[in-house]
Amino acid sequence: MWTKVLDAFLTHLFRQGTLTLTFPDGTTKTYGDGKGPSAAMTLHDPALPRKILLSPDLAVGEAYVDQRLTIENDDLHGFLGLAIHNIGRQGQPWFRRPLVLLRHLGRTLQQFNPAHRSKENVAHHYDLSGELYDLFLDADRQYSCAYFTRPDMTLEEAQEAKKHHIAGKLLIEPGMRVLDIGCGWGGMALTLARDYGAEVLGVTLSEEQHAVACARADKAGLSDRARFELMDYRDVTGTFDRVVSVGMFEHVGVPHYREYFRTVRERLKDEGIALIHTIGRCDVPATTSPWIAKYIFPGGYVPSMSEALRAIEDQDIFTTDIEVWRLHYADTLRHWYNRFMGNIDIARTLYDDRFCRMWRYYLVACEQTFRFNKQVVFQFQLAPKQTSVPLTRDYLYRHGALEDLRHAAE
Repeated sequence: MWTKVLDAFLTHLFRQGTLTLTFPDGTTKTYGDGKGPSAAMTLHDPALPRKILLSPDLAVGEAYVDQRLTIENDDLHGFLGLAIHNIGRQGQPWFRRPLVLLRHLGRTLQQFNPAHRSKENVAHHYDLSGELYDLFLDADRQYSCAYFTRPDMTLEEAQEAKKHHIAGKLLIEPGMRVLDIGCGWGGMALTLARDYGAEVLGVTLSEEQHAVACARADKAGLSDRARFELMDYRDVTGTFDRVVSVGMFEHVGVPHYREYFRTVRERLKDEGIALIHTIGRCDVPATTSPWIAKYIFPGGYVPSMSEALRAIEDQDIFTTDIEVWRLHYADTLRHWYNRFMGNIDIARTLYDDRFCRMWRYYLVACEQTFRFNKQVVFQFQLAPKQTSVPLTRDYLYRHGALEDLRHAAE
């Protein structure tokens, strides 16, 4: 029975391209229009048809990692690109909609992230071996979307461009106090302190990131201007000229959005500016992939713009600018994947083959989601006073604007 229902599900789902599937009993069927991209997959576990119907994301991801499912030539890009492209266009068949509704109803509990749970979630991902991140990130360990102002940029160049673009939106001046919420390994804070003369407090819940950020500041001779604390952003006191948060809002959880933006407003001086950089969804509110939530980012969620703006609108603050980056993260993830594959033998010595399959699946699935399924990056620029920010974006793009800011700090 489960095989027949899965057959109906795949017939509904795959309308473009070609998927050739070999079922556990050896039966092979083809789905799609026979045109364009193609992929072939074999199911080795008789329980997989049922599991895929109940939770496709979780079942396929787990089966690939455990090798209960194999993809011809191990072509993850081909298979996931084909699948995500079709998922984004066809949606769920009627018989799976009740399961999707149940997941949506349960997301409040899944995304309930008080301080102690947030710390556990952060440790799950960010307190992995620091050597792992050296295998695929840039030298500054920027673990967020890069900004490719030219298609031929290196990863290092694009990550530098991202940081300086954000600094431009913050209109940093020497001596300004900046709060960096979710500071990672310190790259953004160190850039603002070194290149713009700011005094930065970075906060993180990751013990690994905190130790590395402190060591980097000390080595660079910036400990007096870039300070890092192991603490929840909700526990920060005082006010700041600027608030920046890059790649952290995805971990806040919908139940805490108003609390998050209320904290941003309370920490921001009346003349201040905030810049929130986050992965976003160009679609209606949804849920997190069960596989991503279980294995990669527990408690994480990619917000729709409407969800974020509803929370922002409850605060005494102006949304002075919203910018949407399309495909920049897909290109960033492709760089990360290529670097990871170039160092995969080292990754196996750090962990094992199963971990490497999991990490490959994670990087490829995320890249293809940015390419084919309405996932982008939002940058929200916020200010208590609408006059704190120029009335046009010319200040960002005029020739030499960023260089002027950096020279002013010297």
